[in-house]
Amino acid sequence: MGTERILAYGLLGLPLAFAALPIYVHVPRFYAEAAGMELALLGAILLGARLFDAGIDPWLGWLADRVARPTMVALALPPFAIGFVALLNPPAEHAGVWLLGSLALTYVGFSAASVAYQAWGADVGVDSGLRTRLTAAREGFGLIGVVLAAALPAFLAANLNEGISRLSWVLPPLLLFAAAATFSRVGAGRQVPAISPPLWPSLRQVLGDSTFRRLLGVFVANGIAAALPATLFLFFVADVLQLETESGPLLALYFVAGAASLPLWVQLSARFGRVIVWLGAMGLSIVAFAGASLLGPGDLWAFAAICLASGLALGADLALPAAIAADLGDRQGQAGACFGVWNLVAKLNLALAAGLALPLLSLLGYVPGGGGAQGLAALTLAYALLPLAFKALAGALLWRWRHSLENLT
Repeated sequence: MGTERILAYGLLGLPLAFAALPIYVHVPRFYAEAAGMELALLGAILLGARLFDAGIDPWLGWLADRVARPTMVALALPPFAIGFVALLNPPAEHAGVWLLGSLALTYVGFSAASVAYQAWGADVGVDSGLRTRLTAAREGFGLIGVVLAAALPAFLAANLNEGISRLSWVLPPLLLFAAAATFSRVGAGRQVPAISPPLWPSLRQVLGDSTFRRLLGVFVANGIAAALPATLFLFFVADVLQLETESGPLLALYFVAGAASLPLWVQLSARFGRVIVWLGAMGLSIVAFAGASLLGPGDLWAFAAICLASGLALGADLALPAAIAADLGDRQGQAGACFGVWNLVAKLNLALAAGLALPLLSLLGYVPGGGGAQGLAALTLAYALLPLAFKALAGALLWRWRHSLENLT
């Protein structure tokens, strides 16, 4: 497969990730401030919606093995776009109901498109090296989308919440352009099987693979380590660092570093193996989170350096484990089911981060915009030190299972 087709495949990752940043990073603080929702209620709604989102992924993955991948992606994109616009334009009243409904619509479209899109990449990649490059292209364009989503609110309006609301209207034309390019240049992949197993036998086959279970174990610990700071980033920057106006550029720096590092991680993994390189990236991330725990008001440049280092590590987190999962899905002959379970686990990580961290912070005395020394200490613990512990656990598991996860043939 030529570079042009690889890039055409990856392009659709841009609008999908463009929407993912506001959904997972901006929505908690947006609804807490713009809609005036209590943190405990907000956390409960986010937890419920994300559990629903995670719960449908295995079924969507099973469906993706029975429907042509491009067809499933095309059917999923309209509800995804409609739900996203609604999500960031809540009414003055009944914000909780609106949040739950718009999240459900957005999640159904986003999840169906994402699972089929990931499986599509596993199909058109004929070997491990090509699947790693396809995954890197998808995640690289995704990071460009994230950078746009991080930077645009400040340009669209002077007020951050108003800028986030206006950001929603950028997605539909962006999605239309990217989808047209991807659908016109990438082949359909494998044919839909005439006879295929029902849902539960298919899932049992996925989870019966011991190597896939081990990869999921590492992915869970590593994913929680990423989900906690993703959920709490804006709170930490605004209240611990007191640099709210710099949140957009700092997010952009983090994701630009991730995008820029992708070619390096692909090259290093081809030379040293994906597992060893992923371990090295985890070590870099641990150093960054340790540094974040020492920061206080006004530490802009120190936190920028931490965003840079953790962003570099992000590139490996995005490209390498998903490429290993694609190899395992191809080995099983049901990439859709594998990525359905994969996305289920990823979303459970995010659901737990929002559903547990926000109420816990509220219980410990943290209030957005203040909270006193005890509340800010709790926020620093949840943002920096807990992720460090989970990242260390992920690294220990990855080292323990390094041989089986590297030798997949």
